Amino acid sequence: MDNSACTDVKCPTHGSLRVRGAYFEGLVESTKAAKTAVVVVPRVRKIPKYERYEKRRSKIHAYVPPCLVVKEGDKVEIAECRKLSKTKAFVVTKILESKK
Repeated sequence: MDNSACTDVKCPTHGSLRVRGAYFEGLVESTKAAKTAVVVVPRVRKIPKYERYEKRRSKIHAYVPPCLVVKEGDKVEIAECRKLSKTKAFVVTKILESKK
């Protein structure tokens, strides 16, 4: 979609939605819900007793503005914002790598 045609109020770039707090990078796992992407964010947690690290991941529901076309497998940047719905408190700000 053309960026000049974006009239969404919840768009952080073209609308009035303010982002604050955490920024994460992750892979889009699902885009089945309307205007929503499920983003898998990997992280590493230290286990002090064994002095080792373990891989963990979080699934975060993020709002997708209409000016961004997000597909499953894309690497995206998400930013924290106010609560947009019961499960969404993040918004997709950039597409870092697009899956062909």
